[in-house]
Amino acid sequence: MFIVISLNSCSSDEPQWADPEAHEKTEQLREQYTPFIVGTWHIERIGDKQRTFEQLTFNADGTLSGLRKWQLRQVVTIDGQEQYTDWEDMTPTNGAFTGTWSLIWERNEKGVGENRLFLYGDYDETDIVTYLPYSTRALFDYADATTLRFAGCWQDSDGWTIYERGEAKPSF
Repeated sequence: MFIVISLNSCSSDEPQWADPEAHEKTEQLREQYTPFIVGTWHIERIGDKQRTFEQLTFNADGTLSGLRKWQLRQVVTIDGQEQYTDWEDMTPTNGAFTGTWSLIWERNEKGVGENRLFLYGDYDETDIVTYLPYSTRALFDYADATTLRFAGCWQDSDGWTIYERGEAKPSF
């Protein structure tokens, strides 16, 4: 008695995406904006009680490096007069960091598609292991030769963070 078992498999070199639309839109998003995003960007904001500087370098291989400087001061009353305290670094949230970045199109919790900029970074200092400059899926809006705009840490009143192209140093 012979028993013959035949196993057939259809294999394809093409990956099967769980959400083909998301994959296609992610590829389109990356094709459109990656050439603009790759490079160095900076932002500086100075207010009465807070001043911030951040520089980000996006590499074509998906790696990210950056530098952050963040200072605060308080208003105190001395002898009945309000005065500002000296500026204090917001340690340990200052310094150089490295990480990764990626553009993704995904559906939000309501099923609506959104462009996202994934940023993940750790500070380079070994004693700052519990603080991340980034671990976010920021809503991505736009990038061109001079402007990078996403919903980041240092938002304007309209909810967007706008970086300028180029290397810079903090003015403070």
